[in-house]
Amino acid sequence: MSKNNETGIALDPWHNLSQFTSARIALGRTGISLPTRACLDFQLAHALARDAVHIPLDFTRLEKQVNLLGYQTQILQSQAENQSMYLQRPDLGRLLNTLAMGCLLHTGKSHVDAVVVVADGLSSKAIARHAEPFLSLLLPQLHANAYRLAPVCLVKHGRVAIGDAIAEYYAARLSIILIGERPGLSSSDSMGIYYTYQAKLGISTDADRNCISNIHNNGLSYEQALKKLLFLINKSEKCQFSGVNLKDETTDTGLDDQQQVNFLLD
Repeated sequence: MSKNNETGIALDPWHNLSQFTSARIALGRTGISLPTRACLDFQLAHALARDAVHIPLDFTRLEKQVNLLGYQTQILQSQAENQSMYLQRPDLGRLLNTLAMGCLLHTGKSHVDAVVVVADGLSSKAIARHAEPFLSLLLPQLHANAYRLAPVCLVKHGRVAIGDAIAEYYAARLSIILIGERPGLSSSDSMGIYYTYQAKLGISTDADRNCISNIHNNGLSYEQALKKLLFLINKSEKCQFSGVNLKDETTDTGLDDQQQVNFLLD
C-alpha cells in the first residue's frame, strides 16, 4: 500500500478505480482509521439521505410547474396522514384517502388512455429536481401519440401501487408513476418510474410492473429513461401486458460516444 506524502494517507491499491464510480471504494486509511475526509463525506451523505426522506415536497410549486407545461393537475393524498405513518404503514401509502376519492369524483370520470402520477415516495428531493424536467419530455410525447390523458395526479405520501386506484378509476390502459426512490449514500435524489398496463386496484402486483430506476444527474438521463419507457409502452400495447414478461430490449447504455476499454488493464 503506497502513501500520499502530502496528506499522509495510505492509499488503497484500488485507488485509481475510484474515479469510475461514486461508490465508497478505496478510501485509504490513516493509521487504522478512515481518513477524516472520508468520515465527513459519509456523515454528509447520511444527512442528505435523511433530509430526502423527511423534508416535505412542495406540491404547490410542483403543481405550478406542471401547469406551466400546459397540463392540468390535481393534488391527492394517500391514507397515510403524515410522513411518520407513511414510513410505518406502507399499506396506507398504496390507497387514496376519502378526500382524494371525492376529488376524483368531483373532477368527473372521462375516458382516458393514460394516467401520469407523481408521488413523493421516499425522496422528495428526487421529485423536486427531476419530475418537471422529465414530464416536459414525456407529456408532449404522449400527446403526440394521441393518448388521451387524465390530469396529472400529484400524490402526497404515495407508494407505487397508488397508481392502480387512479388508473382503475379512469379506466386507463397505461399507468405511469414517477416516484422518489429510497435514498442511498451515493444518490439521495434518485427518481424511479413504474409502468403498468391495465392496472387494477388489488389485482395488479409488483410482477405486473416495469421499473426504470436511477434517474438522476449521475445516473440514467431523462432522454434515456424516456426512450426505455416509450419502448415498454409500445411493446405492451402489442402484447397487452406489462411486468416481468415484458423485457426492456433497448440497447442505449449512454456509452456510445465513449471509448470502451477494460479499466482493469489501464
